[in-house]
Amino acid sequence: MIVTNTENVPGYGIVEILGIVFGNTVRAKHVGKDIIAGLKNIVGGEIEEYTEMFADARKESLNRMINEAKKLGADAVVNVRFATSQTMAGAAELLAYGTAVKLRKP
Repeated sequence: MIVTNTENVPGYGIVEILGIVFGNTVRAKHVGKDIIAGLKNIVGGEIEEYTEMFADARKESLNRMINEAKKLGADAVVNVRFATSQTMAGAAELLAYGTAVKLRKP
């Protein structure tokens, strides 16, 4: 499965647009780790607990998007984007979305 943030795939032509696919996950940190992150926020520097959480969330949402594309019989997902939103205090949604397509070599 080819996944790209561009509109096309070099060396291939898009022969069919199968539709928009997405994958999402909602994550929250353990209260204890959230307190540690809050303390780091006061003194500055990278908040590793959140960096790790969002890295895992990106992977999970991307994998879910790819699985949706595979169900449609896609060869690739183009125009891939990520979006985040706060769903409730301490929890955030990460969404990966793009356009599932069929490809052919010219």
